[in-house]
Amino acid sequence: MLEIDAGAVRRRLRLDNPWWAVGSFRDPLRDWPRRAYFEPLRRLASGPVRRAIILLGARRVGKTTLLRQLIGLLSSDEQSTPVLYASVDTPTYTGLGLEDFLVFFEEEYPHDVAGERLVVFDEVQYLPDWERHLKDLVDRYPNTRFIASGSAGAALKRKSSESGAGRFTDFELPPLTFAEFLDFMEVTEDVLDLSGPRAVPLDPSRLDALLVDYINFGGYPEVVRNEHVRSDLERFVRQDIVQKVLLQDLPTLYGISNIPELNKLFTTVAYNTGQILSLEDLSRNAGIAKPTISKYLEYLEAAFLMVRVRRVDNTARRLKRERNFKVFLTNPSMRAALFGPVDEDSEAMGALAETALLTQYLHAPMFSDLCFARWKRGEIDFVRIDPSTQRPLWSLEVKWSDTAFESENSWGPSKTFGEKHGLDILHMTSRTVARVTNTKGEPMRIVWPLSVLCFEIGRLAASQELLRSKYGLPPTP
Repeated sequence: MLEIDAGAVRRRLRLDNPWWAVGSFRDPLRDWPRRAYFEPLRRLASGPVRRAIILLGARRVGKTTLLRQLIGLLSSDEQSTPVLYASVDTPTYTGLGLEDFLVFFEEEYPHDVAGERLVVFDEVQYLPDWERHLKDLVDRYPNTRFIASGSAGAALKRKSSESGAGRFTDFELPPLTFAEFLDFMEVTEDVLDLSGPRAVPLDPSRLDALLVDYINFGGYPEVVRNEHVRSDLERFVRQDIVQKVLLQDLPTLYGISNIPELNKLFTTVAYNTGQILSLEDLSRNAGIAKPTISKYLEYLEAAFLMVRVRRVDNTARRLKRERNFKVFLTNPSMRAALFGPVDEDSEAMGALAETALLTQYLHAPMFSDLCFARWKRGEIDFVRIDPSTQRPLWSLEVKWSDTAFESENSWGPSKTFGEKHGLDILHMTSRTVARVTNTKGEPMRIVWPLSVLCFEIGRLAASQELLRSKYGLPPTP
């Protein structure tokens, strides 16, 4: 039987690491737009903390592109940092351990192993016990920056949490934010004035239409930049993302055998994004036992396909028995791919608008503080709870309407909740109208165009410095 020899491994590594060759290296992705998360990742990779970075995120959100752009920067003539890139699932590398890659790296590209260098292991989840071996390498090579990434985010996150304490730092890359979407479409300066402290629409109607486009196809860089992929969005999302997670990642990781059952549950969740559900509802609709539903939801969250937002009542306290929760796709365009695109007047736009706003928070530390409030006579879409005091910091009603804010009934739940908890400002969204109402003796009312609020939150979520200084989102004018 023929075995893959060292020569084949060396040839493949040289092919995957063209910057090892003598002469300058031009990154083929140099002209591809950088995600807003490139700079935070670069700073983390060059910072003083000696830990491996575990790059997490859903399939096709641009993790490998981000890594290649980082490598292109570090291996340029200006930087000339020794870099190794290895996609561990490459058939030529079968049987290699992580340390074997370093041996080949040092032989093929001689450099000071005690100095600064970058080592990237892509698709690392396919290597047994990768977390234990990576932890050992982090200890042995304190000046080497290690980044591990892969498409099976659930596997990486679980292994990182279990075995990488003190050695690994998770970096989650969300789907494109609305701010990034506008940048990738190269229209930001056409629709927004960014000269002031916050964005001001130059063309509210066009910005509103772009938000609808974002909801339909805006979460994946490849879809935004490639007309051919966009024209076949259903195949791209269903086959390249959803089915690979449901048929490959989750069964391999959790031993799931009833794939049709899992697929039916995800389809139900996707169709109901932005809606309040319960285990009882899902069990009855999908015909699956509640304990199984609960496990499947955890798996889908770990795979970055969906998230749950918990409920509080009008006292802002979480219920002891959380029977109801809101489910959100991590990318609203998944729904469009599965069930067809929507227009601005679609009945589904209310829930999808709420989904679009929620997804802007995915990378923000405050995401875990978000809840929705519901009690016998009222409901509020989003409430942020201070984790230290358990007091609400702000409330936000999401409306896909330019008239809802004119009705006192629309403000009723916010007023009741705000008076009970002493909130000074009440927030609501519209489609295109911005308004501030300050009546003596009452909380200030701020109406945000949903597109502007999505832009602001997405932009701030990608900047940790700004995020810390503006930790009370939504921002106030």
